[in-house]
Amino acid sequence: MIRIENLSKNYDAVQAVKSISFSLNDGEIVGFLGANGAGKSTTLKMITGYLTPTSGNVYVDDKNIIDNCIEIQNQIGYLPELNPLYTEMKVHEYLKFHAEIRNITGEEFQTSLKKVVSECGLQGVVHRTVGNCSKGYKQRIGLAAAMIHNPKILILDEPVTGLDPNQIVEIRSLIKKLGKEKLVLMSSHILQEIQATVDRIIIIDQGNIVADGTSEELIADSKGNSKLNIELHNADENDIQNMQAVIPSVKINGMNKLDDKVQLSLEYQNNSDPRKDIFKYAVEKEWIITEMIVTKRNLEDLFRNLTLKKDAINE
Repeated sequence: MIRIENLSKNYDAVQAVKSISFSLNDGEIVGFLGANGAGKSTTLKMITGYLTPTSGNVYVDDKNIIDNCIEIQNQIGYLPELNPLYTEMKVHEYLKFHAEIRNITGEEFQTSLKKVVSECGLQGVVHRTVGNCSKGYKQRIGLAAAMIHNPKILILDEPVTGLDPNQIVEIRSLIKKLGKEKLVLMSSHILQEIQATVDRIIIIDQGNIVADGTSEELIADSKGNSKLNIELHNADENDIQNMQAVIPSVKINGMNKLDDKVQLSLEYQNNSDPRKDIFKYAVEKEWIITEMIVTKRNLEDLFRNLTLKKDAINE
């Protein structure tokens, strides 16, 4: 378990992270979302001990990282955004290099190598030069290096940046598999990828935590509206305008008439569902409904609402 308490980081007069607090539980895959410059990478570097906080602390199993940095780093596997690979090495040589840094040698290394090669799907490239591997495999190699010491925590900074759709699916599948055994914290600004991979989402904006929960919880709690597009036949324009008075939860955003067909664009609060009332009203007015499509508020809407209003600072 990781516990973040009042964590802050200042760069001269710029406060990059502003007294944030949250907890991460074992067996969770948590997405850390934020616009460029929101404070994501700065926070991850403090959690891993690569940056010293200006104030506050990080606790792993109740041990703080300031006093127990090396011990905690031995429990963390970290894949930075810019994956630092030595391209002239063979894959097994690169993994051996990382293992030796952590004093993993001999039979212990062979056991660890076999495990990470299997888990990361590197069997076909383990004797290949790193520079001759695809970008997808390079990310796998970076993950394997982060896992060579069998950490119980994985911290991944933008793990799918620059990958093609097939490679993204492969890395997503791998992260979900790893999340069954480890606590995984991954940062990204790719909303669809976060939503498809994680159990829980934390959103940071201008150094502040502005949301924390599952995507369903965050969307349900957000103050946003759903959109409803309806196609009608035999509808009178006056009756359409009167519908707002009869069903006050509905707002008409647009109306397009084409011969005997009317296309309506409606909006309503997420905590209400006026479709039954609209259908009942349509029956009373002898309208024919040929189409009714709901567009729910999504994670992108929520993210934009929380972060677009402000100018982000540089990480």
